[in-house]
Formats: sequence, C-alpha cells, structure tokens
Amino acid sequence: MQATADFDSRVGLFGAGRVAAALAPALAAAGCRVVFVASRAPGPAQALAATLPGCEALPLAQALAAPPPAAVYLLAVPDAAVPALAAAGAWPAGAVVAHLAGALPLAGLALPGRVGAGVLYPLQTFSPGRAIAWPAVPLFVEATDPAAEAHLLALAHRLSQRVALLDSAQRLRLHLGAVWASNFTNHLLGVAEALLAEANLPFALLHPLVRETVDKALAAQPSPFGVQTGPAVRHDAPTLAAHAAALAAHPAWQALYAGLTASIQAAAAAGEPPPQKS
Repeated sequence: MQATADFDSRVGLFGAGRVAAALAPALAAAGCRVVFVASRAPGPAQALAATLPGCEALPLAQALAAPPPAAVYLLAVPDAAVPALAAAGAWPAGAVVAHLAGALPLAGLALPGRVGAGVLYPLQTFSPGRAIAWPAVPLFVEATDPAAEAHLLALAHRLSQRVALLDSAQRLRLHLGAVWASNFTNHLLGVAEALLAEANLPFALLHPLVRETVDKALAAQPSPFGVQTGPAVRHDAPTLAAHAAALAAHPAWQALYAGLTASIQAAAAAGEPPPQKS
C-alpha cells in the first residue's frame, strides 16, 4: 500500500453500520486518523468510536452542523440518505465529501464549489463478524476535481493494493454485476439450503459442488456461460418437470426455477454448445 508524505489522514465518518464498522478499523490500521463517527443511533457510533484511538462519537445533527476538522468526510450511509446528508453538512472549504455507494452517481452529491465531491466504492460484501482482507478489496474512485481525486486515490492506496478510477456509469454496471454474482447467488444458496432442510439433508453436502462451480466459473474463458452444466442446458425435460413438481409447495421458487431455466437455455442457444453430461 502506498503512503504519501504530505497526506492529511484525518477522516470523519458518517454512519456506524456494517460498512462503517469494517472500514473504520481498516482506516486506523492504515495510519489514518478517524476523527469522529456520527450516527442517528448513538449506541453503534459510541461502540465503534470506542475501538478507534482519539475518535469521538457524535450525534448526526451536531456533526453536520459543525463537522470537526478533517480532510475527508465519508458518508457510509444508505444510498437514499446520501443526497440529503451531503446537502445538510456545513462542510469546511477544501475538504472532500465522498460516498461509498456503487449505484449512486457522483452527481448525487450536491456540494458547494469550494468542497470536493467524490466516491470511494469498495467492491465487497460486508457482514458482522466477517474479517475483510482490505489489501485485496478493489476500491474505485471518482471525483469532481483533480485535488479531490488525488486525495481519495491516496486514501484508497493506503487501504488496498487494487485501486482504479471508475466513472459513475461504469460503477453502476459493476454494481449490477456484483448483485448478480454475490447477492443473487447468496439467495439461491439460501433456497438450496431450505430445500435440503425439508428433506433433513445437511447443506454441507453441497459445499464441494458450490466450490467447484465457483472455481470453474472464475477460470472459464471466455465466459462462465461456456461451462454451464445441468438439466436446463441439456434440455432434460423429464428432470425439469420433476423439479417443477417438487417445487409445487413453493410457487415463488418454482417461478424462479422456470425463469432461470429459460435464461440458461437462451444463453446456450446464443453461445457455445453445452458440455456433455458427466
């Protein structure tokens, strides 16, 4: 990770949720000083601030009305709250205000001209109790001016070895891809676990299959579509019908199964021939 001799490492953090709870200690470990944590809920802000040297917990309204001096103010809050929060802050001249959202454009930060606006987007999923290996997390930066961009890049390089510039349109497409790859995949694994549980089967039975599927998809060239297996890509009508019947008690999952089957078959028809069943 890079270090800059004249880098102002003071960070003000708005939010005390999952992203903030993972980011704050990483900032401190990277040599940044988290000056304060501000949140509507005092408990989480106080708990997070207590883990950081020289950090205080502030009520959200107080931090917005008179932000303690910092070089960067990070808005680690839900996307819908970012525009109003950015507009409400009495940000000091020369500071940078940045959100961490994947789908929210840079234009969502309506700030006075003397304040730099930016984005510091970590491409990662955050859950309580899960340690994040920040040097491997891709961080994407966008900013309204060169000075804000340079400062956010320097901050990002302190956290990660994988830093790049990305504009709002590219970041939205990346976020969309991430939802398919991560959120939807996790939901489907939840469905699989529930179906096995109904038959008193442990979810661990699927672990080797899931690992091989993911490993194979990540290694596939030119696309994971080319290594698709299963009854849908084989047009195995008897198996597809048996699965549909087995899902009769779960009409929403039955419809999801049908939709995914149709999507797999359409992708196969447009691309490579399906591999043979092993």
